[in-house]
Amino acid sequence: MATNETQLMLIVEDNDDDYFATMRAFGKANLANPVRRCTNGDQALDYLFQRGEFSAPDAAPRPGIILLDLNLPGVDGRDVLRTIKENRDLRKIPVVVLTTSHSELDIEECYSAGANSYVQKPVNFEGFIQAIARLSDYWLNVAILPKSIK
Repeated sequence: MATNETQLMLIVEDNDDDYFATMRAFGKANLANPVRRCTNGDQALDYLFQRGEFSAPDAAPRPGIILLDLNLPGVDGRDVLRTIKENRDLRKIPVVVLTTSHSELDIEECYSAGANSYVQKPVNFEGFIQAIARLSDYWLNVAILPKSIK
């Protein structure tokens, strides 16, 4: 079975504690994929559209998967998701919403906008490690992702 171990992962997360917990969970799950981080929605869109600080040819390689927080400063995660899924060059990239929100409205809105998965961040670190391990196993070992778009 082919794996996606070389696929770049883009994490869009403004909270340092959540980002570092995610990275620790990746380590515990033996995930070795390259990771890039954007800390707000505006930066994520600049990265994905390769503009501003990401306009140099190698500054923003296309991710194979995006982990997206919803509650971001500036452009929020819901708008980032809609923008990704409305763009013909970006919509193939799987977007996993990784958030603390349990709101049925958020869940419905994200799936309606094209989210590939919606995962609520567990409150305790052990639960978070297990969730990340399952998430990475599915998206990076089971699912076949499209080749990165150049």
